[in-house]
Amino acid sequence: MHILILGAAGMVGRKLTEKLVRDGRLGNTDITKLTLQDVVAPAKPATSIPVELVTSDFADAGTAGPLVASRPDVIFHLAAIVSGEAEAEFDKGYRINLDGTRFLIDAIRAIGRGYKPRLVFTSSIAVFGAPFPEKIGDEFFHTPLTSYGTQKSICEMLIADYTRKGFLDGIGIRLPTICVRPGTPNKAASGFFSNIIREPLSGKEAILPVGEDVRHWHASPRSAVGFLAHAGTMDLAAMGARRNLSMPGMSVTVGEQIAALERVAGKSVVARIVRQTDPVITGIVSGWPRDFVTDRALGLGFTTAEKTFDDIIRIHIEDELGGKFVN
Repeated sequence: MHILILGAAGMVGRKLTEKLVRDGRLGNTDITKLTLQDVVAPAKPATSIPVELVTSDFADAGTAGPLVASRPDVIFHLAAIVSGEAEAEFDKGYRINLDGTRFLIDAIRAIGRGYKPRLVFTSSIAVFGAPFPEKIGDEFFHTPLTSYGTQKSICEMLIADYTRKGFLDGIGIRLPTICVRPGTPNKAASGFFSNIIREPLSGKEAILPVGEDVRHWHASPRSAVGFLAHAGTMDLAAMGARRNLSMPGMSVTVGEQIAALERVAGKSVVARIVRQTDPVITGIVSGWPRDFVTDRALGLGFTTAEKTFDDIIRIHIEDELGGKFVN
């Protein structure tokens, strides 16, 4: 099996690559080649599996054709710019998050001659906009309130239509906000959800720009990789024509996040969180979904790696900090 990962240098892309290299297979099929693409050079993993590294701008016209010319069997489409950046840079957001996807699926279509790869697209719960029901089901209509959410929603419809026409075999998975994200703060409006856990555990202060009553939907990086792997191997016929769905996660308030951090790491770590309200971030977050019903995803075999937010913090400590944190 030949696997292509678009956006392989990003956090989820790196972790997905690590899993594929570690397992040597996807589902029950051995991996014969990995192609890793990103706008910055992806790191080459230590593996006996042949690996091709491609450094290119995914959204440039003509880039997608060579990437799919060798007919990868499974394509993980993780390439995107994050929500805050897409909102601040309108043209860039549409060029990368929408045009890049259109170039990709048109390149797949152009090959023809029976080529029909599995395409796994990482969508977002940002496709939904307020006002919300108490819990959002897959049937709730899309009324995104950000450019990022609009771009993801359009891509969902395109992938479903290209699947219906037989050009590819697509699935879009709406990831919860991934927490705790390793690394450094990025331009995502949701970044503070990870910052207020990650930075204090590393002995640094973190800014909390919203109130503790803000509620949001989360899953760990470990869960996100599990969702992708399952989407790459499951029988998509069970989904019928509805090829996009929301992934399982957990709904917690910021206050509950902080309480979990105190239980896991203690009061001295929590004391590094600095309250500093940001009206722009508060305004963006007020239009985000808070809780979901994901019975359909669960019924199709998608499961999370954690049961509580304490587990999410412990996963971060184990996977990213070597089991230790700064008291």
